[in-house]
Amino acid sequence: MKSIAELEAIKKKVLDNVNLRKEREDGIRVVVGMATCGIAAGARPVMTALLEEVSKRNLGNVVVEQTGCIGICRLEPIVEVFVPGEEKVTYVKMSADKVAKIVTEHIVNGNPVVDYTIGKAEN
Repeated sequence: MKSIAELEAIKKKVLDNVNLRKEREDGIRVVVGMATCGIAAGARPVMTALLEEVSKRNLGNVVVEQTGCIGICRLEPIVEVFVPGEEKVTYVKMSADKVAKIVTEHIVNGNPVVDYTIGKAEN
């Protein structure tokens, strides 16, 4: 950082991103567990596939984010989908190959892919 103006520009950019998130509260959030356990289990290709699929389909109401450990390391990679007004859906043992189906069925058409959920994995 070389000047106060540079610091102000960084502050404005961060605040704009925070405000953008507030304005998108009606949108869908997709969160990928990217702690060491998730990355070791293959979360990076899952995250990349999600970003590419959302971008390819121009899904402006969908935000893909990463988080730390979700707490169920044996079921990594984990993806959580938050749709406003609905319960969170937790997908486990994810792979990049499963991403397109989740985006199509759940995010676009509103039908969670039960076969990939934590409830199915625990039975």
